[in-house]
Amino acid sequence: MERKSIAIDMDEVLADTFKKILKTANDLFNLSIDKEDVRGNKFWNLLNEEQVVELRKAINAPGFFRDLEVIDSAIPVVKELSEHYDIYIATAAMEVPNSFIDKYNWLKEHFPFLNSSYFIFCGNKKVVNADYLIDDTVKQLDAFTGEGILFKTIFNENLQTNHVQVDNWKEVLEYFNSLRISV
Repeated sequence: MERKSIAIDMDEVLADTFKKILKTANDLFNLSIDKEDVRGNKFWNLLNEEQVVELRKAINAPGFFRDLEVIDSAIPVVKELSEHYDIYIATAAMEVPNSFIDKYNWLKEHFPFLNSSYFIFCGNKKVVNADYLIDDTVKQLDAFTGEGILFKTIFNENLQTNHVQVDNWKEVLEYFNSLRISV
């Protein structure tokens, strides 16, 4: 039987990118925005136009994506899943071109057991050919042709969707273990 494949988003699924974006915005503009301020809001709407431009420059600077924190339990769960599934990393990188090398090196450091030829740097994940996609963006899941799994974050926690929803990596593992048991 052929192994099934799982594509996994990087930002807000494997890496806590927003934590660094929030810290950078607070440091640059002497703000005190926290995650709770963002709950139910669009983060970018909390900034003025000049701040948005400056923050986007900071995010696109070389090195920004290199030291992101790993989401809790992502490494052991992805490692376990890789024993049963082909794992692809599908990260949207087109809006932040300087993120490519940082994201690649970050993935090699934190997920050295993954095959780097399975790293996909893309825009729209419709191009990803996998059985499953774990992503925090409903728009990406809707474009994907396989089964989408919404990884809940502060940005999407109240969204209504038909996609399977998981709160954390332990729930991801439980979901895929239930699939293997039912086969």
